[in-house]
Amino acid sequence: MPLALLALAISAFGIGTTEFVMMGLLPNVAEDLDTSVPTAGYLVSAYAVGVVLGAPLLTAFGNRVPRRRMLVLLMGVFVAGNLASALAPGYGTLLAGRLLAGLPHGAFFGVGAVVAARLVAEDRRARAVATMFLGLTVANIVGVPAGTALGQALGWRATFLVVTAIGVAAMVALATLVPHLPLEQHRGVRHEIRALGDRQVLLGLLTAVLGFGGVFAVYSYLASMMTEVTGLAESSVTLVLALFGIGMTLGALAAGPLTDRALRPTLYGGLGSLAVALLVFHAVVEIRWAALVMVAVLGAVGFMTTTPLQMLVMQKARHAPTLASASNHSAFNLANAGGAWLGGVAIAAGWGWTSPMLVGAVLAASGLGVALLAGMLDKPATGSVSRVVARAPGTGPRESAPAAASAERVHS
Repeated sequence: MPLALLALAISAFGIGTTEFVMMGLLPNVAEDLDTSVPTAGYLVSAYAVGVVLGAPLLTAFGNRVPRRRMLVLLMGVFVAGNLASALAPGYGTLLAGRLLAGLPHGAFFGVGAVVAARLVAEDRRARAVATMFLGLTVANIVGVPAGTALGQALGWRATFLVVTAIGVAAMVALATLVPHLPLEQHRGVRHEIRALGDRQVLLGLLTAVLGFGGVFAVYSYLASMMTEVTGLAESSVTLVLALFGIGMTLGALAAGPLTDRALRPTLYGGLGSLAVALLVFHAVVEIRWAALVMVAVLGAVGFMTTTPLQMLVMQKARHAPTLASASNHSAFNLANAGGAWLGGVAIAAGWGWTSPMLVGAVLAASGLGVALLAGMLDKPATGSVSRVVARAPGTGPRESAPAAASAERVHS
């Protein structure tokens, strides 16, 4: 694998750490800023809102900017947001810092996924994208638990100062390791938006919102579930977060080669396994060892869906892969905000700390339903498009039937 993928993974590590570490630091932040934990929880939502807003806006802004320069600029915004968070004098400025830190998230992964895919042969593109996402998953093994422990020991500001330093290191790595890549033919923002409106792309984004919402309905309240229901001590929260991160990493490692071989079956299997895992987790949550095992399983099956969803929207919006890829991260963060909100509604309704698991199972099953519908609708369209391309005059050499069949096996 090219060294440039290491630079992308380091960047993803920093982004993943700052995205998820706030969940472990909420009690510390609330106490320090003299506010309640639910109010402090809006700091998680602020980051998600930043991702949703920044993904299309910054991607459109950087449409004519060389890929390497754009990646460095996006990490510069990330560094500024985390430094502002670390130095924030009050809740309002911290909220603004979190919003700023979230703005480059989706655009970075959108551009990064396109860069990663262009660095390797076509039959290894999903593995390259998964390698970048590996930084995101490793952040949940090392970055989030270590950041939580550091924040508990030295104050939450120390955590964001360290994340700022990681961002600076990532900028250096991107500038030195990512090669210059010529921009693809520029088609204009309006054209990219039209390509983004493809039915398959929209169904893929909806799948991400629903399916990944099932993960965040539970993950947002995982620490409370494990202390209030499973009976773990608060000091064990870092272990729980690390187990979830280990599961994420295993899921991401498996997703790359599986997606290269069979994209849609990998997506179906991940979403179906997620729904089942959440139901099993709900049944065994009071058994300590079983609950810990299910934390890792939840991370694995949940994040097995990220790579196939990323590759799917990039393929179906092939004339706007960067915008589609960035929008996919907006969808993931809508899932973050929506899943957390629905899980909180269930708890507030008096259904208990474990009720978000049932909410998550319903969301995952709904995502699977949308994915299956998209797969059924895609089959006639794929054949139709292949015939049109084969007959279109002046479009270059025709693709042979065996090659087309091979491509269909890889991408389906």
